[in-house]
Amino acid sequence: MSATPTPSETLLRIEKATQGDPEALGLLLGQYRDQLRRMVVLRLDPRVKGRVDASDVIQEGYLDAMRRIGEYAKEPSTPFYIWLRFLVGQRIVDLHRAHLGAQAREVGREVSLHGNPMPEASTHTFATHLLGKLTSPSQAAIRAERRSQLQNALNSMDPIDREILVLRHYEQLTNGESAMVLGLDKSAASKRYTRALERLKEILSTLNDGHSEEY
Repeated sequence: MSATPTPSETLLRIEKATQGDPEALGLLLGQYRDQLRRMVVLRLDPRVKGRVDASDVIQEGYLDAMRRIGEYAKEPSTPFYIWLRFLVGQRIVDLHRAHLGAQAREVGREVSLHGNPMPEASTHTFATHLLGKLTSPSQAAIRAERRSQLQNALNSMDPIDREILVLRHYEQLTNGESAMVLGLDKSAASKRYTRALERLKEILSTLNDGHSEEY
């Protein structure tokens, strides 16, 4: 994997992409594929995952970005990745509506940067991520039980606190990026994160008999 480009390198690639440079556009979009895949896997409803691959969702979002890159370049008021994440997220929303119809209303939502709905993070997927991988049959049974307990605990958290943990630890956004996504100022996002992290450590400590540092 290539090193993360600097902000100036990203801006240069955006400029070249708006001028029709396909290589610059490919580099610009390709650098975020892994991060976007994590986001899609986390937020795509299980009822849709069997019909749609995460790569297809990302590709559709990329096509939107290719069509609208000039629009972004004229007014880059947010980091490019946050803008790109929004486009891919809207593709998830569209898929839920297309495949689930009225049931799409049952899917949890969080407020995106642009004030549009985006499916809430799956606590099942996040719990699995936090618990890590266990391989032996006995460990697998323990893992399943703990995952269920952890999922219930995550569901009981304040939705914004839970989302900020997901954004920071699973989607790997910075505090500033997380604040933008949630519509908070940086100070409020930082306080939310600290509070949520303390709560998560308490939960993991209880589940793991005091050995939360493993996670």
